[in-house]
Amino acid sequence: MPGTHAPTPSPGTSRSTSATIAPNILRYLAMVADDYGLDLPPLLTDVGLDQRVMRSATLRVSYRQGSAVIRRAVELTGDAHLGLRVGAAQHLTAWGLPGFALLAADTLRDAVETGVRFQNLSGAMVLWSARQEEPGYVLRATLPDPALDPAVAVFLAEEALASVVTLTRLSSGEEFVPRGVEFTFPAPRDPGVFTDLFRCPVRFAAADNRLVFPTAWVRRPMPGRDPVTYAAVMELLEHQLTSRRDQQELLEVLEISIAQSLPDVPSFVEQARRHSSSERTLRRRLAECGTTYEAVVDGVRRERVEQLLLRSELTLRDIARQAGFSDVRALRRAVHRWHGMGPARLRGESGESRESEGRAGS
Repeated sequence: MPGTHAPTPSPGTSRSTSATIAPNILRYLAMVADDYGLDLPPLLTDVGLDQRVMRSATLRVSYRQGSAVIRRAVELTGDAHLGLRVGAAQHLTAWGLPGFALLAADTLRDAVETGVRFQNLSGAMVLWSARQEEPGYVLRATLPDPALDPAVAVFLAEEALASVVTLTRLSSGEEFVPRGVEFTFPAPRDPGVFTDLFRCPVRFAAADNRLVFPTAWVRRPMPGRDPVTYAAVMELLEHQLTSRRDQQELLEVLEISIAQSLPDVPSFVEQARRHSSSERTLRRRLAECGTTYEAVVDGVRRERVEQLLLRSELTLRDIARQAGFSDVRALRRAVHRWHGMGPARLRGESGESRESEGRAGS
């Protein structure tokens, strides 16, 4: 039986900018952070979100927003393995409608492959793939960007595999134990928290973030299997996936159009014309994506500014001009809104970060 693979992003995809991710991880992060006395809503506000993302089934966040909140939460809690706590705190309903499909699937393997197939609807922030291999049935969690902040990368890998083990035990049996779990990041000083959760050998500095299911378990019938319910939920998921794919394609096309046009920004009227659409229709489609044209432009400009700040030969005036700002003052206001600091300081911190990474890799 062929494996189930993660969808391949199309050329030009900018998942860090587009708001396409259900904020499920952030909702559970808020619950866990509360145990540390950390109030998450101010962190959401800092990245342009508000508490509605915790209550709405339609609002979406971007990789950039989610990563920024995760990074600050790890810093403020001081918990280097916060991802494990967030993954272990979840329930099947944390994954939305795909969670109900997993419950009604015929076997555990069917449940895993359903989760991989509809991962774009579950709030996943990694790319899932699954296939039968020599050690057993292997589920991989690939990070969306190898240049992710290391603390965020560790969080996402931990949250991903911890949530799978937790949800498998909730749906199939508390006695579930993987054959093995592997992480790409280095071994922590105290690996006990990993062995306590996974109850199996855990390897670090591995080639992939992956979990190996015992063969007997993937063939095991799901306790809540129901073919009629499964078929009904699958029909709903297929409809949602088609709708979500259309929304992602719209955002990607707009982002590419804006990025290629900078320093000039196509007007909203011009974008509607390019899409053979009325302004009202395009505005409605963007609202369905949980965003606005102004927010998409802001995201593309932000990405461009952050790239240009890494080029030491460019002055702030050069950067302002190339990113489409009227002057340096407008650039400063935007950077302060994005990062809480001016462009000169951000450039200095980015340079120091690159130098330290270079020394670490030498």
